[in-house]
Amino acid sequence: MPLIFFATLFFFLMLGFPVAFTLGGVSLFFGYFSCGLPFLNLLPLRIWGVMSNYLLISVPLFVYMGVMLERSGVSEKLLETMALLFGKIRGGIAISVVIVGALLAASTGIVGATVVTMGLLSLPTMLKRGYDPRLATGTISAAGTLGQIIPPSIVLVLLGSVLNIPTGDMFMGAVIPGLILVLLYLIWIAIVSVVKPEQVPKMTEKEIADFRGKAMFKQILLSFVPPFSLIVVVLGSIFAGIASPTEAAAVGALGATILTILKGKFKYSTLKTVMTETTHLTCMVFIILVGATFFGLVFRGMEGDRYITDLVLKANLTPHIFIALVMIIIFVAGFFIDFFEITFIIVPVVAPIFKEMGIDLLWIGILIAINFQTSFLTPPLGFALFYLKGVAPKEIKTSDIYKGVIPYIGIQLIGLLLIVLIPEIVTWLPRMFGR
Repeated sequence: MPLIFFATLFFFLMLGFPVAFTLGGVSLFFGYFSCGLPFLNLLPLRIWGVMSNYLLISVPLFVYMGVMLERSGVSEKLLETMALLFGKIRGGIAISVVIVGALLAASTGIVGATVVTMGLLSLPTMLKRGYDPRLATGTISAAGTLGQIIPPSIVLVLLGSVLNIPTGDMFMGAVIPGLILVLLYLIWIAIVSVVKPEQVPKMTEKEIADFRGKAMFKQILLSFVPPFSLIVVVLGSIFAGIASPTEAAAVGALGATILTILKGKFKYSTLKTVMTETTHLTCMVFIILVGATFFGLVFRGMEGDRYITDLVLKANLTPHIFIALVMIIIFVAGFFIDFFEITFIIVPVVAPIFKEMGIDLLWIGILIAINFQTSFLTPPLGFALFYLKGVAPKEIKTSDIYKGVIPYIGIQLIGLLLIVLIPEIVTWLPRMFGR
């Protein structure tokens, strides 16, 4: 029965029915006929337990911070300044896109906003200067998805909630893997610069000379200090134990608003747009979470978690083979459904098995987060590819974007393999802070 329940759920999801209502509807149907009506009386208590979770208040606050920063103009200044700083280096604009993508990830954590912003600002510039369209689109897409793994990330908050791991530990565990991915991206651009220099031309001497005048240091300070300050305040307060993730998210939301005011971009229309987008995304997350609560209760009521655990243990799968199997399933599922659905459907099912096998759930959580990031880039349904295509110039073909992300998918898989082989990449920093 649990397998039929699971298969039915995925069948309706593949047909395109809304995720939250599919989760709730299918779960209610199977719960009624397998567990009985009295069992469903537990649902209101479970929903209340989820909605009163203090940690999850950080979700709308982090979303608000990201959307407000997107409207502040910080990203435009960062891209412009970084491109000119690295202008003398071949591939300097591509390098600046990766670094700015990492900074925006640490400031906002919203993939769609980062990809769209950098696509609008840097893609026309890269094409104008003779960059290969595939390299340009691949770099922007990959840099934009860093918001999935570099904290503060909504993905890490939700995964921590499902795996019952403190958000601060998830954030600390993701720092070094995120930096490794950034480094691998930069190494790839450097290799392309040597092997195929025509794909990554330099900026003109005149542009660099105009920038490197008296106002150079002022522009650098104005571009870097505000976002860096926000990152230090938000993440630093969490890592130092001064503030909880929810409190730090509130400080970040206020800081993003102040930055927008200082940039002269704060208006009533801006606030209205930010609040609307924040409400929309937050409602989407929480209605899926309510549906997932239905699913989790009924699945456990049918003893599905025990059934799956026994099935895996009787198959005598080694922990590494089981991890590989789960990663492949999540990777393939990411072609078709969003990370929200995977987080609330697949992860709760496999988490008890990981725990039974004695596997570190923090390590697994970061592996899953990087896997999510890879699925954002994977053709044909990678969400980052759709975001970029929506704002790309008409001469950019969908095939250019698909081909451009292939090297970065390979790089992310290398990063995933490194973390599998060296778990200390994830666990070292949390241990340093006394996890």
